Amino acid sequence: MTMKLFLQAILKYLLGVVLVGVLIFLPAGSLQFVNGWLLMGILFIPMFFSGVVMMVKNPSLLQKRLEAKEKQREQNLVVKLSGLMFLAGFMMAGLGFRLGWYILPRAVSFGAAAVFLAAYLLYAEVLRENTYLSRTIEVQENQKVIDTGLYAVVRHPMYSATLLLFLSMPLVLGSVYSFLLFLAYPFLIAHRIKHEELFLQKELPGYGEYCQRVKYRLIPHIW
Repeated sequence: MTMKLFLQAILKYLLGVVLVGVLIFLPAGSLQFVNGWLLMGILFIPMFFSGVVMMVKNPSLLQKRLEAKEKQREQNLVVKLSGLMFLAGFMMAGLGFRLGWYILPRAVSFGAAAVFLAAYLLYAEVLRENTYLSRTIEVQENQKVIDTGLYAVVRHPMYSATLLLFLSMPLVLGSVYSFLLFLAYPFLIAHRIKHEELFLQKELPGYGEYCQRVKYRLIPHIW
């Protein structure tokens, strides 16, 4: 671990807290938006501790997770559209609170929070299994195909985890309208996966054979 990596991680974390807080509470016009605080808690508390664990045990993985500049144009477009989805979805939820739009029952929000935390554990397990994971699509030096654990069930368990994470977020916020915006994510991630697999089959030895062994990309027995 280096001081530069530590400062980079802390800065990105704090910027994320501020950005999400502004996107939620500014449109809400109030800090009394309880669902907003619930999401902030389940999002950033586990993120802090997982960041600390990576910083201590696997700083190289943390470095890769912090690198977010996508090189491929197709994938860069997916990243930008996903960012737009988050921007619109969070603001929609806050605005809904301010204007008194229909808010989902509190039980739904708590249930979605439980799903979110379970998906976060799934995400952490994927990071433990595959230390090659970065936020951009690339093949690293000496990279090998991972085909054990969750990777023996679906080819992209990280995306499976993010699907649960992202679709549960608007439900935690209690916003049906925000949830409708977040329904764009499955289509965006499906597009990303198709292009990612074409790249990996070309650049990563053994990936084509792995695709033949593990049939499902994202959801077992569905796709």
